[in-house]
Amino acid sequence: MVKRISIEISDTTAANLREHATRCTQSHKLREGFASHGELTPSKLLAMLAEDAGVVISRPGSWEEANLAQVLLSHGYEV
Repeated sequence: MVKRISIEISDTTAANLREHATRCTQSHKLREGFASHGELTPSKLLAMLAEDAGVVISRPGSWEEANLAQVLLSHGYEV
């Protein structure tokens, strides 16, 4: 089952997400398709990050968890 989550972001954040997704897609192409989630759109980028956030709970100690936990800790959230 797939869940849909809606968020509200500023126009600036939306533009930055589009640019980030574009850069990730360019990197994916330069690496001849090596990136884990393929070409990204802003929605796919956020979905990938949401998956990694879920891994903090489901797979403690994984590299995704460790990296994202560090980002969250930088924001003051210890999980």
